Amino acid sequence: MASGNATASVTARRAAKVTSRDLGLERKLRRAMQGEVRFDAFTRGRYATDASIYQIMPIGVVMPQNAEDLEAALTIAREEGVPVIVRGGGTSQNGQPIGEGLVIDCARHLDRVLDYDPQARSIRVEPGMVLERLNARLKADGLFFPVEPSTASRCTIGGMTGNNSCGARSIRYGKMVDNVLAVDGWFHHAEAFRYGSMGGDDGGVTGSADARKLATSLVGLAHAERAGIEARFPQVQRRVGGYNLDALLAPVPNLAHLLVGSEGTLAISRAVTLALSPLPQHRVMGVCHFPSFRAAMETTRHLVGLGPVAVELVDRNVLELGADIDIFRRTLAQITRGQPDCLLLVEFAGESADGLRDDLKRLDQCMADHGYPDAVVEVVDPGAQKQVWGVREACLNIMMSMKGDGKPVSFIEDCAVPLEHLADYTDRVTAIFERHGTRGTWYAHASVGCLHVRPILNMKTDDGVRAMRAIAEETFEEVRRFEGSHSGEHGDGISRSEFHEAMFGTRMVRAFEAVKNAFDPQGRLNPGKIVRPLAFDDRDLMRYPPGYAQAAPRETALDWSDHGGMLAAVEMCNNNGTCRKRVGGAMCPSFRVTGSEMHVTRGRANTLRLAMTGQLGEDAFTDPAMKATMDLCVSCKACRHECPTGVDMARMKIEFLSHYHARHGLPLKERLIAWLPRYAPLASRLRGLMNLRDRVPGLAALSETLAGFSARRALPVWRKPWKERGAPSSPEAVIGDGRDVVLFGDTFNRYFEPENLAAAARVLARAGYRLHRVAPADRGRPLCCGRTFLSAGRVDEARLEAQRTRDALIPFVERGARVIGLEPSCLLTLRDEFHALLPDEATQALCDAAFLFEEALAADQEAGVIDLAFADQGGRKAYLHGHCHQKSFEALSPVETLLRAVPGLTLETIESSCCGMAGAFGYDARTIDTSLAMGELSLFPALRKADPDAIILADGTSCRHQIGDGVAREAVHVARFLDQALNE
Repeated sequence: MASGNATASVTARRAAKVTSRDLGLERKLRRAMQGEVRFDAFTRGRYATDASIYQIMPIGVVMPQNAEDLEAALTIAREEGVPVIVRGGGTSQNGQPIGEGLVIDCARHLDRVLDYDPQARSIRVEPGMVLERLNARLKADGLFFPVEPSTASRCTIGGMTGNNSCGARSIRYGKMVDNVLAVDGWFHHAEAFRYGSMGGDDGGVTGSADARKLATSLVGLAHAERAGIEARFPQVQRRVGGYNLDALLAPVPNLAHLLVGSEGTLAISRAVTLALSPLPQHRVMGVCHFPSFRAAMETTRHLVGLGPVAVELVDRNVLELGADIDIFRRTLAQITRGQPDCLLLVEFAGESADGLRDDLKRLDQCMADHGYPDAVVEVVDPGAQKQVWGVREACLNIMMSMKGDGKPVSFIEDCAVPLEHLADYTDRVTAIFERHGTRGTWYAHASVGCLHVRPILNMKTDDGVRAMRAIAEETFEEVRRFEGSHSGEHGDGISRSEFHEAMFGTRMVRAFEAVKNAFDPQGRLNPGKIVRPLAFDDRDLMRYPPGYAQAAPRETALDWSDHGGMLAAVEMCNNNGTCRKRVGGAMCPSFRVTGSEMHVTRGRANTLRLAMTGQLGEDAFTDPAMKATMDLCVSCKACRHECPTGVDMARMKIEFLSHYHARHGLPLKERLIAWLPRYAPLASRLRGLMNLRDRVPGLAALSETLAGFSARRALPVWRKPWKERGAPSSPEAVIGDGRDVVLFGDTFNRYFEPENLAAAARVLARAGYRLHRVAPADRGRPLCCGRTFLSAGRVDEARLEAQRTRDALIPFVERGARVIGLEPSCLLTLRDEFHALLPDEATQALCDAAFLFEEALAADQEAGVIDLAFADQGGRKAYLHGHCHQKSFEALSPVETLLRAVPGLTLETIESSCCGMAGAFGYDARTIDTSLAMGELSLFPALRKADPDAIILADGTSCRHQIGDGVAREAVHVARFLDQALNE
């Protein structure tokens, strides 16, 4: 871990410096707005970055509740002379939504549909509307908005409009500028207007006379500069640099198209009207394999000639790195034959399934004609296609999963050249990388000659920044030589704006400045972008400013050597914002409830990085504001699995809490939870007394007052504990034929639901396993994984439990026994946190031998080792809710496999995020409302629709309690159901 103030750059120091002007601005905004107004250092730090290499601390952040709030913020910022930067999902690659001014977060609340006409195929939405949510709503009407960037799950319509976004299918549907009908907005002085097609009755303008005059003058400027536009604007589809003056040369210009791609430098959007497209009835994909990168580039134009809707590149780096990431490994194995150098994903779409099958045949023939027979893997199943697109959309994050300081850096990210030059262009750029001692990663839109390329550089060093400058200048020269565009999708921002003069010429850049001056004469709207640019290689504007790499190390509680230190683990977050998705998977449940950047994995990672490197002030890492940032992390581990760069916030929270509680002390509630395994044997003997809390009126309220346990929740009921039968086994009793198992009795099932362990023991015995009873060396209390200590940051105590458990189990494991557990959070601690507590070969051996109950049974059933004869359930319906840790370790599919082997059982797996209980999180009086809100996201609604006689299955102790409290239905562990099915 790192600490110290040496890393604070000029811009970062604003975090600790608050001026009288800032305070006055904050007071005015609070009086005028309903939404949030935040000027604290921690919030500003979270909004200082996007998905680029840049970092600029804003003066303050506001989150408008409605359009009136947004208008008020603009008015007050103008009165105070403060720049304004409007932000959507914060996924920009080039530093567009950051700056030293007032950041306005439109994504938090401004996400309503204002008008919708399915017949006219148009919709008008607020700028904070997320694309994926919009398309989910349109699907019922057979429509969609066809501009689909890989960030569709979190990018906003306002951000897409400001950036002139494109997406994989732009070869068919074009860019944002081709699909925006009108923009409602405000000028710099908060005067409202609407710009649309000049062919309308209103001449394309709604607003004041000044708004009309401005529109006329802009069209006049475009016509005056026609010769320069025609000569200097690159004639490729993927040109998004500068301002769209070329759009005003159309026979009937649409004034909104000048605002598209303007990156918030000209006006602020209030609403955007979009043109919709019919949703294709069918899609198919052909995965084309190539032995070399150049072969793929040479063949691309021939594949485009077949009329696909997308041709996307996946290069060797993605194939190799993706194979090491759990969430992508299986998909890549299914679509890859042999060891190709790269793949081209070719998608066809249409209304006829037969016609699409013919398209795949033509694709196969085309590949054969160019020397690549039998090189196409067909992907026809929609679910499989979705998985493949998931890999493609995560290409950036997959590449950013590289360990170490050298990362693929975005600054020549999306140059575009004509297809006939694509192979030569990529060869030239590869040679540039080699001259500068690096290599690049390639992926994305081969169909339009817009390949995303990132050289691997260490941006913590001056040498890395100098190499970036040289590579940029040399690459852009090649782009101009091949008549391409230096900005083909991700916009200008800080990275590209500096190079407009070389691309467009001096006269055209002066025309861009005239546009900016006409809209924003005081230069307050997102300054430093497109015109009068910031220097793209100014390290004071970067996430790793001068001195950052010299941060001093600090001792950590956990072992972080697998990442090169905790700071390196935190830096794995590249800010792409996958964690901001609202549907699908489980990440990030607290964000799905609050919608706050503070409560998303990215926001926590940014705050940790700034605090650990001294950029939020002295002792920021253990400041209460840092604690507040981490409080709603439920340690679900979804980010560990679903974040393509592997940011493990659950593990980081353990480390943080160990330091925080060392400084501030451990509250009573956390003590009671942490030491539960230690006092559980005594408490269970006194269970009559312990259970009075929820039986005697007033005691629940008293426990809330004294310890913080919500009176609205009944605590788990202490029971007579489960005990392993017989005398402790000797390791020599292990035969090693695969049937020797140790049933790991976790604290929760042992003392609160012993019937689960009893049922599991019966099932294992019926299956023919030999159960071995293992006792600790001291023959004292039962073994424990240390989970409760970890949840409170008591790492030393957890390490003692881990050592005690490992020492007892290893003799059995070494002779071939497996360790089987019921509680996912406990058993999987052996596979996860034990590595960070005891990083050695013995721990790895235990990890390899640790299995959840269903994992072992499903694997052995499939291998023919066991044969479980379940009774026919006669069509009974079962609903399965997966524990978050099961999902994180891909341990839910064995549960499904096992249950589908039960005859007559109809299984439905509930698509849900975290249930919300998350250990003690749901019992806390401060977080019970958030806990229940998490349950309401998807789990509770699904169970309310369940048949009354259906069985509800959940392996997690917390999950079962949450279901009982949330929908008043009993959920049971799968072991109990299987025991019943066998007994029947």
